[in-house]
Amino acid sequence: MSVTVLLFGILAVVAVASGISTVMSRNPVASAMSLVLHFFTLAGIYLTLQAQFIAAVQVLVYAGAIMVLVVFMIMLLNVGREEQMRENPGYRTIIGTALGVMLAFQVGKTAFTDVAGRHVLPPGSAVTGTTEALGETLFKMYLFPFEAVSLLLLVAVVGAVILAKRKI
Repeated sequence: MSVTVLLFGILAVVAVASGISTVMSRNPVASAMSLVLHFFTLAGIYLTLQAQFIAAVQVLVYAGAIMVLVVFMIMLLNVGREEQMRENPGYRTIIGTALGVMLAFQVGKTAFTDVAGRHVLPPGSAVTGTTEALGETLFKMYLFPFEAVSLLLLVAVVGAVILAKRKI
């Protein structure tokens, strides 16, 4: 077993655990911090898959910008401690548990059975996710659409500034 596969497995387990912690936590700030951990573990998984650009975007956009917005929303809403509502275990709990067990069985079956050719990557896949390959594709094949979108975004920003400007 290579170091990359071992690191991928560790990051996958941490990602699943932090995802469960995000959903199960009653404290919104603890849930947000678990979500930040989840985003960083996903970036690590992208790095093990040789997708450096996607990992950088994951950290910058999601763990950075989106989580700042989430934390600001938590602060603005002034979420207090609500009473913990207790539900009686009904049919939803039983169905949810059964579906969770079936999902765990399927993941275990897929992870521990050796399918022929599962570990074979197509040729050239190691350089597909790099920033260099993305930049070459973007600026050679799709230069005109890239410039058109940048011009459209510039017009939108100028329009938003003009609309937001107050008359004195």
